[in-house]
Amino acid sequence: MRLPIQLYEQENILQACLTVFARNGYKNTSTEMLAAAAGISKALIFHHFTSKKKLYLSLVDHCFEKVRTGIHFDERTTDHADFFTAITELSRTKLGYFRDHPDEWKLVYEAFYATPDGLKEEIEDKYGQVSEARNAMFAQLFDKVPLREGVNRTYAFELVMSVTRHFETKFLNETKGMSHIDEAYTRTLMEELEAFCDMIRYGMEKLK
Repeated sequence: MRLPIQLYEQENILQACLTVFARNGYKNTSTEMLAAAAGISKALIFHHFTSKKKLYLSLVDHCFEKVRTGIHFDERTTDHADFFTAITELSRTKLGYFRDHPDEWKLVYEAFYATPDGLKEEIEDKYGQVSEARNAMFAQLFDKVPLREGVNRTYAFELVMSVTRHFETKFLNETKGMSHIDEAYTRTLMEELEAFCDMIRYGMEKLK
């Protein structure tokens, strides 16, 4: 089924502008750059999206939905009884997806982990509950991990989640400017993540 003309035009504009935002960031992207990438006038961009800010937020929505459906977050997490397996498998899937869609990853990362000035309130209002629900799901799974006596469960959980964020940041920083991210790179990164998780796990999980 063909999209209505206006929706088709908006989809084309979003795809054209994604790379510009991903490679330059929100702050360093001008409406002139976006118009040139989309092959349209600034006036037509404003006609469809009103402002650069609204265009960016529309792209965040667009990419977030693609990422969510692409990695099947809820299903993959609840499929695992073991917290550390869930963490590593989800990370493996995410890195594989972002290897194939680097521009989406860069935009999503900036929006959620390096939120541009002037967008924090909108991002938090729209996605704050999503992040809380994700963390709650992981926290519920982490509650099943038997810890050594004296280990603070809240701190332990925050430590593991900080490690996963570290590797997401490392992925972004090391792949900037790459035109292609090969499988060997993501495999090496995953081996490092698994090694970190093993050090945490066997340093705090109660031995049976």
